[in-house]
Amino acid sequence: MEDDAYEEEPLNLSLAIMADPGGEKINRKRKRRVPLPSSYEGCEGKIFKLLQVREEMLKLDYKRKGVVEDGKALHLIHLLLITATSVDENNVNSALDNLTQLYQSVSLMGDSVQRVVAYFADGLVARLLTRKSPFYDMIMKEPTAEEEFLAFTCLYRVSPYYQFAHFTANQAIIEAYEKEEEFNNRALHVIDFDVAYGFQWPSLIQSLSEKASGGNRISLRLTGFGASFAELQETENRLVSFAKGFRNLVFEFQGLLRGSKLTNLRKKKNETVAVNLVFHLNTLNNSMKISDTLKSVRSHRPSIVVLVEQEGGRSPRSFLSRFMESLHYFAAMFDSLDDCLPLESAERLSIEKNHLGKEIKSMINCDKDEENNKSSSRYEKMETWKSRMESHGFEGTKLSSKCLIQAKLLLKITTHYCPLQCEGEFNGGFRVFERDETKALSLGWQDRCLLTAYAWQCV
Repeated sequence: MEDDAYEEEPLNLSLAIMADPGGEKINRKRKRRVPLPSSYEGCEGKIFKLLQVREEMLKLDYKRKGVVEDGKALHLIHLLLITATSVDENNVNSALDNLTQLYQSVSLMGDSVQRVVAYFADGLVARLLTRKSPFYDMIMKEPTAEEEFLAFTCLYRVSPYYQFAHFTANQAIIEAYEKEEEFNNRALHVIDFDVAYGFQWPSLIQSLSEKASGGNRISLRLTGFGASFAELQETENRLVSFAKGFRNLVFEFQGLLRGSKLTNLRKKKNETVAVNLVFHLNTLNNSMKISDTLKSVRSHRPSIVVLVEQEGGRSPRSFLSRFMESLHYFAAMFDSLDDCLPLESAERLSIEKNHLGKEIKSMINCDKDEENNKSSSRYEKMETWKSRMESHGFEGTKLSSKCLIQAKLLLKITTHYCPLQCEGEFNGGFRVFERDETKALSLGWQDRCLLTAYAWQCV
């Protein structure tokens, strides 16, 4: 594609909501010995040794950092897979021995292989101990809401991962609005099934404002589902405050608790309705909930439905197949962070510990989460999501060339983007490519597909 193609006017790529995570001190108190369940009789010594070795690993010893040689990296992965097999077969003694070896060989300050293996080892320890173990909660300790927010913010800022998802979705929504501009009374209503921190919407607000004129304002109404009233209130305050800077835009936010029914929605005459399913369907516990959501979406006859999901085959099949697929995926994610942040970065540690690491441990123990009615991500291949959408009365619509141009521009302005990358070549770094006859756009790291965006309309 010629350079002057970038002179078209894709969606504004400005980032509006940022935060500085700052440094992070990690304090750990020595744990008191607690009696173990009877199922671990004879293994107590190995478990305590394992936890001691893990404690040493968590000290962030800079002497242990560095790049693992290829042969040693393969050995580390091989040992991890042997350990996963032992855990799956409930071979406690073998699993404990292998996990002790793993913790002696990895470091949270090491290369991407050492770091990703460390978090997978934690997930295996938690799976081995079961929820009744006194040490399970120690391994699976959740980050605080503030730690999770800062980790998400860091990843949003330094990597094109979330930006790709949000900007591609917004570009498709903008174009759906433009198609109906003659009769939609300059009104756009976006229904976001997981508004979270609201990071997706400042760029849409700004882009709509640029299309409006002083005497002909555009109305943007955002209905967003959130985890709590506090989160929704914070998101509303942030977005309303941002929108006040654009006088030719009328912005309104309505927050709903996740799980609420989409009923009695106030609808303006002829407004363009867009449904945003970005990273939402994969959080639903079962196929029935996914089906109910899609039926609800279709009942509102939206002009466009934007679906963006992580790519993978991590829905509960056999444990080992889910484990292998996840290992490939997160190895790519950790590897990509080396292209975004220095090894000693506190931001990188925050992202991996409080965001990616949390996902890894949750994935390994997702069957336990489901037993306790906790949500866990069900990552599927693009073809699976496509089949689900089509079976619920939707058809894919082609994404415009602007979506591709915009995505390439996003990578071009990323600090470590490699300008020599060509379509179909895996010579390092992030890449974007069209799929399914331009109906889908994917973000990949080297030869691994990370995210795919799709636009749908009612049949």
